[in-house]
Amino acid sequence: MRILQRGQRGATLIVSLIMLVLLTLFAISSMNTATTNLKVIGNMQAKSEAMNVAQEAIETVLSTPLFLSNPANAIAAPCGSANTLCTDINADGANDYTTVLNPAPKCVTVKPIQLSELVLTNTEDLGCSAGQAQQFGVTGAVTGDSLCSNTVWEITVVTTGAGSGASVTMTQGVGSRVSADAAGGAC
Repeated sequence: MRILQRGQRGATLIVSLIMLVLLTLFAISSMNTATTNLKVIGNMQAKSEAMNVAQEAIETVLSTPLFLSNPANAIAAPCGSANTLCTDINADGANDYTTVLNPAPKCVTVKPIQLSELVLTNTEDLGCSAGQAQQFGVTGAVTGDSLCSNTVWEITVVTTGAGSGASVTMTQGVGSRVSADAAGGAC
């Protein structure tokens, strides 16, 4: 029996150490995978928040007629400089995202609405036809244009996260009916 004991001295210790090293490597690997996944999820959340804030900024601009009359200052209550909107996502009093209209909203096209296109039972169209029968001082009486025009605007916002560094650029087009005078001044 003594011969068997001499041949196995320390073999259990070596096998145990190898198993311990393998288990440690598995634990480190799973920890690195979990950390990477957490960073990916955090980045996706920051990007999603930035996209939501950018869309909110576009909707804020569209909800006010300032972008039609004063595109250089299209946000009613800017934070800091003109055409800048600050958003506090978690209500801690600090701005989490800053959105800038860059460039300022711009009129891409303007097309006068023809008198023949108006539906006079529609109150909006009725306002575009007022004064047409006079045929003096109104250019539409001669050319067939009404007192309104359809305009297409392009609004581009750039949103940047203060803590996350997430950045989103979003562009949206919008059509708006305006008076011919306003269309001439803005476009």
